[in-house]
Formats: sequence, structure tokens, C-alpha cells
Amino acid sequence: MEIKEEITLRDQLAIDRTRLANERTFLAYFRTFIVILSSGIAILKLDILNDIRNLGYYFVVIAPFLLIIGVVRFFYVKRKIKKFYK
Repeated sequence: MEIKEEITLRDQLAIDRTRLANERTFLAYFRTFIVILSSGIAILKLDILNDIRNLGYYFVVIAPFLLIIGVVRFFYVKRKIKKFYK
């Protein structure tokens, strides 16, 4: 027979803070993705920046990887929180 402990208010608030921190971290990854992708597109579109066109291609290729890392990390941490506290 398994005895299940009730979570105190302090522990519940700590879980909520952890969830919110996880969301903020995902939003930081998403914000970085948007900035790098838009910078790469801007470099590619502006004729005056032909000297750094390779940097634009690099930004456009790297940006989706940042988003993927952020999404994977978000769901990994979310699953760990749920598994540990439920």
C-alpha cells in the first residue's frame, strides 16, 4: 500500500514558479530565434549588405535549430516536473 503525501502550499508555489521559469526560458529561446531569423532575412534582402551575405545564410540556417532546441528543452523539463511532483 502506497502512502501519498499531500503537497503543502509552499511546495505547490515552488512547482508553479518552476513551471513559469520553464515558460520564460522557452520564450527566451523563441525570442532569440525570431531575432536571428529576421536578421538573416534582412541581411539577405538588403543589397547594401552584399559583403556579409554568407552571414545572412548562416543566420537563416541556424535559427530553426535554436527553436527546436527550445521546444525540446521545454517539453523535457515539463515532463520532468510532472513526473517528479505528480
